[in-house]
Amino acid sequence: MSGLHNLGNFLVSGNSFFGSFPTSVFTISSLQWVDLGENQFKGHIEFGNTTLSPRLIGMYLGNNKFDGSIPESISKFSKLKMFSLTNNNFIGTIPKSISQLHNLYILDLSYNKMEGTVPGCLSRLTWLSLSHNSFSSIGKSLEVLDRAPMRVLSLESNSFQGPFPHWICKLRSLELLDMSNNSFSGSIPSCLRKSTKNLERLILHNNNFSGILPDMFVSGTRLKTLDVRRNHLQGKLPKSLINCKVMKLLNVESNNFKDKFPSWLGSVSSLNVIILRSNQFYGSLYHRHVAIGFRNLKVIDVSHNDFSGTFPSFFFSNWRDMATANAQDAQVDDMYMEDYINHMGDLQDSMEMVHKGVETEFEGVRKDFIAIDFSENKFNGQIPESIGYLKELRLLNLSGNAFTGNIPQSLANLTNLEALDLSRNLLFGHIPQDLGILSFLSVINFSHNNLEGPIPRGTQFQRQNCSSFMDNPKLSNLEDICGKPHLPNLTPQETEEILEPKEQVVNWIAAAIAYGPGVFCGLVIGHIFVSHKHDWFS
Repeated sequence: MSGLHNLGNFLVSGNSFFGSFPTSVFTISSLQWVDLGENQFKGHIEFGNTTLSPRLIGMYLGNNKFDGSIPESISKFSKLKMFSLTNNNFIGTIPKSISQLHNLYILDLSYNKMEGTVPGCLSRLTWLSLSHNSFSSIGKSLEVLDRAPMRVLSLESNSFQGPFPHWICKLRSLELLDMSNNSFSGSIPSCLRKSTKNLERLILHNNNFSGILPDMFVSGTRLKTLDVRRNHLQGKLPKSLINCKVMKLLNVESNNFKDKFPSWLGSVSSLNVIILRSNQFYGSLYHRHVAIGFRNLKVIDVSHNDFSGTFPSFFFSNWRDMATANAQDAQVDDMYMEDYINHMGDLQDSMEMVHKGVETEFEGVRKDFIAIDFSENKFNGQIPESIGYLKELRLLNLSGNAFTGNIPQSLANLTNLEALDLSRNLLFGHIPQDLGILSFLSVINFSHNNLEGPIPRGTQFQRQNCSSFMDNPKLSNLEDICGKPHLPNLTPQETEEILEPKEQVVNWIAAAIAYGPGVFCGLVIGHIFVSHKHDWFS
C-alpha cells in the first residue's frame, strides 16, 4: 500500500476477501473513504502506532466477522464523519474517545454484542443506530439544543430500562425514533409533541410504557408509522391522529385501550394497515350516519376485542385497495408497503398477525398481503355479500363470533384467498360448492357451526384435516377427509338410540352371569340342609 500515495477511495465491498484487518490501508495519507463491507474479514481492528490517514471522512466495516472492542485510537481520525460497524461481533463498550470526533454525524453500531452505557455526547449526531446490542443505559446528555440535528435515533432491541429520556423531546429534526424491544417504562411524555413536526416513524413496541398515549399529533403531518403494540397503554386513541394525513400504519395491538372503533380515521386516505388486536375496543364498526371510509386499507386486524353489531351487505364495497391490484404494487423493486430510505439502507415496518393458524411476525409488510381479521369478537348477523368484491384478499378470519345465515356465495370470487376461517359461529346451510375452485386456499376451518350437505370436492378441501369440519352434525361425504369407516356426527338423542340396544344386551348378560352362580349355590345349600337336618334338630 506504500505506493498508493494519491488513493482517495478504497472501496472493496461485496467481494470474498478474508483475513485480518488491513491496517496498512489506513496509512495512506490521501485516503478519504474506506469500504470493506460485505466480505469475510475477521479478528480485531487495529490502527497501530503509525501515522493514520488524516483526511479520512468515511469508514464502513459492516457485514464482516470482526470482533473485539472498538479501539480508543479511533479518535485519531479527527475528520471522520461516517463510521459503521454494523453486523459484526464487536463487544465491550463504546470508547470514551469517540467524544473527540467532533465532525462525526453518522454512527452505526447495530447488530453487534456491545453493552454498557451509551455516552451522552452522541446526542449531537445526525444519525445514531445502536439496535440489536445489549446496551443498558444512556449517560447524562450534554445540553441538547432545540435545533439539535439528530434525524434518526434507533435504540431497538437492547436492554434499556427506566423512563423515557426527556432530552429526546428537544430533537426537533427527528424523522425516525425507534425504541422498541426494550424495557422502558413509565409514561410517554407529552413533550414529545415538540418532536412530531418532522417525525415519520414512531416505533415504541414491546416495552412497558403505561398510562395514556398523549394527544401529541397536532403537528404530525409527516407521520407514516405509529407502532406502540405490546405495552400497557390505556384510555382512548388520541383524536389528533386525524392530522396525520400521510399515515400508512397504525398498530396498537396488545395494550389496554378502551375506546370505540376509530371510524374518524376513515378519512385518512393513505392508511394501509390498522391493527387494534387484543385490547378492549367495543361497539360497532358500522354506523349508519358515518361514512365507512378506509378506501386504501390492505390489512385490518380488530381481533380479540369486544366489538359487536351487524354489517350491512355493502359494508366492504368501498375498500378499493382490497378489490383491485395496484399496478405500482406489482413492481418487484417496490414490494414492501413503506421503506425508510436513508444513508445506511432501508428500515421496514413490521407487524404480527395470525396467518394460516400460526402467530407470524412480518418483517416488512408486503403490498400484496391483503388481510381481514375480525375474529374473537361479538359480531352477529349475516356475513356481508360484498366481501366477494375484495378479490385481492389473502386472509379472511371471522371465527369466534356469532355470525348467522348462509356462507356467502360471493366468497368464490376471492381467487387469491389463502386462508379462510369461519369456525365457531352460528352459520347454517351448505358450504358453497364453488369454493372448491379456490386453488390458493391452503388453510380452511368451518368447524363448530350448523352446516349441512356435501363438502366441496376441490383438491384444497380434500387436503384439510378432519378437525376443520368437526361439530357440524349434518355435513356429509366426510369419508375422503376423515377416512373410513366414518361415523357421522350424531346428536345426543341419536347417540342414545344407537347405544340403547347394546345396553340392553349388556344388562341381560350381566343378569345371566349373576343368575347362574345363584342357582348353583341354592342347590348346594339345599342338599346340605336336607342331608343334615336330622342331626341339627335331634
